[in-house]
Order: sequence, then structure tokens, then C-alpha cells
Amino acid sequence: MNDDLIVLRPQGLYCAAGDFYIDPWQPVPRAVITHAHADHARPGHGAYLASEASAGVLRARLGEITLQALAYGEAVHLNGVRLSLHPAGHVLGSAQVRVEHAGCVWVASGDYFVSGAGGDANPTCAPFEPLRCDCFITESTFGLPIYRWRTQGQVLAEIDDWWRANADAGRASLLMAYSFGKAQHLIAGVDPSIGAIVVHGAVEPLNRAYREAGVALPATLLLDQVTDKPRLSRALVIAPPAVHGSAWTRRLGEHGDAFASGWMQLRGARRRQGVDRGFVLSDHADWPGLQQAITATGAERVIVTHGYEAVMVRWLQQRGLQAGSFETAFGDRDDEPAALAA
Repeated sequence: MNDDLIVLRPQGLYCAAGDFYIDPWQPVPRAVITHAHADHARPGHGAYLASEASAGVLRARLGEITLQALAYGEAVHLNGVRLSLHPAGHVLGSAQVRVEHAGCVWVASGDYFVSGAGGDANPTCAPFEPLRCDCFITESTFGLPIYRWRTQGQVLAEIDDWWRANADAGRASLLMAYSFGKAQHLIAGVDPSIGAIVVHGAVEPLNRAYREAGVALPATLLLDQVTDKPRLSRALVIAPPAVHGSAWTRRLGEHGDAFASGWMQLRGARRRQGVDRGFVLSDHADWPGLQQAITATGAERVIVTHGYEAVMVRWLQQRGLQAGSFETAFGDRDDEPAALAA
């Protein structure tokens, strides 16, 4: 096995043979992007390569960039390295990066969600595709045994019940979630017959990118478009967490508030967020999902990135795998760009 196919450099994960970086956190000449969350897709690179499905969101977030877009499974050759992108099941366009050189295959997962152990697939993106490889670079955002998701259908039904109860009581329902990915996941999964779905200005451009990519979403309105107070009092309002307690939120009048995130699994997390309700809904693999994905690769070597690296590395080593970690600059959360979260 070529132990040096992908290495860690100050700029990010680097494939020397192909002369490209994967999700670099410092400006580089050529960047392969797994998905458009702000901690993985940063501005300033000379050229970008990403999935076709992510192109609209990348341009919505980064502006005019030099972008080469690949269909899932389509291969390109970079200095003799065969590179292809495959669904990660995380958000629209999210991809695993398969790198093959001199008979050796590495896969960098980015962030991913696995159906099955953690419930049903995210309806707004292509489902995770297991890939056989010699070395698998995996996230571990929720890499603790406590993180075990209930099915998404169960959680979305609870959100509908909460929204309906608020609407019947004449108050709006503010549901805070990250603008890219989680917001669209919620919009696609809730029951739009309960009332209007209102979104923050950070969310709507991403809704447009999803619709242009062929993802079916119910109609959404901006807050300025809802001038009828009775209609607003029955609305579900989806906005990024940064709005909590802001002047924008006060425009809703009386309302219930909630936060949708995998972090709500932790005892006390809802209290720290200062919200009425916490809904455990994640677009990342839970502990069983991480195990399922890693096992499916057949990899003898696994490199763990952001999250609970030490716990996952220990679990892998106990099972006889060669395991280590990369210290990356990826976040443990799907961070909002400052301009969008305000």
C-alpha cells in the first residue's frame, strides 16, 4: 500500500501524486471539494473541482469561482491519479473522493450520513454509496456510542406536532437550523398543510439552488412577504441559529422556538441553546452509521478526522485495523458563513 497517497499539510489534505488538495482550509492552486459547508468549501482557491449537484450551492456561497463539476462516478485523471466523486448522503452534492494510483485506492469521505442504522435517507440528496478501498479517511463528528439516531420520520412527525400545537394556540414556530442542508431537509420533510413555511434571507438562496438541482421543496416565503398576522401566527419559520434573540426574531411576535440538530442528543444541550424544544435530527452518521460505513469499505487502514477522533481510533484498533487521525481545521458543526448567519 502506498502510505503517502494522501497526506496532511498545513493547507489541508494533499495528494502529492495528483497535486491537489481535498477541502483545504488555506488557499491552494487546486481544491477538490466534498461539499459546500463553510468549513469544507472556503474562498480563495485557484480552481475548484466538485460534484455537479453541488455547483449551484457552491456558487451561491462562494460567488464566481473556476469550477469543474463532475457527475457522480465520472472519473478524471490528474497527473496519473484517477479521481472520482461518489454520494455521501450528507447534503446536496456531498461527495466522497475516491483516489486511485498505482493499484492503491483511498477514499476521503468528507461528511456523510448512512441510512439503516440511523434511519431513513435524507430526501434532499443522493444516498451514501459504500466504496471499497485500502484506506478510508472518515469523519467522526458524532463518534461516541451515545449518538444513535431515531428514524427521521419519527422526528419530523414530532416537529409537525409541535408546529401544529403552536399554530392552534396562535403563535408562530421558530425552528432554528443551519441554512444549508438542514434547513432544506426540514422544509422537504414537514407537513406544509399546517401553515406557511417562512424562511430567513440566508436560507432562501440555498432553497433556489436546491430547486434548480431538481429537489422538490414546498413553497417558502420570506418574512417581509407575510404581512397577514394571522398567517404568520400559524407559520413555521426556519432560520439559522444566529437569529436567536435578535431584532429579526422579535418581528415574529409571540412564538415558540426550537433547534434541530444532532447535538440535541446531549443532556442539557437544549437548555444551553435557550429554546423550548430540541429535535434530534442530523445529516451526519451516528455511532452505528460510522461503524457501518467503515466496515463496508473493507479498508485495512482508517484515518479519522474531526470529531471524537481518539474514541474512534481506539475502537478501530481494538478490531485489528491500522488506525490513526489527521488534525484538520474542519468544524464539529456545519458552520454558517458570517454573512449568511446574520
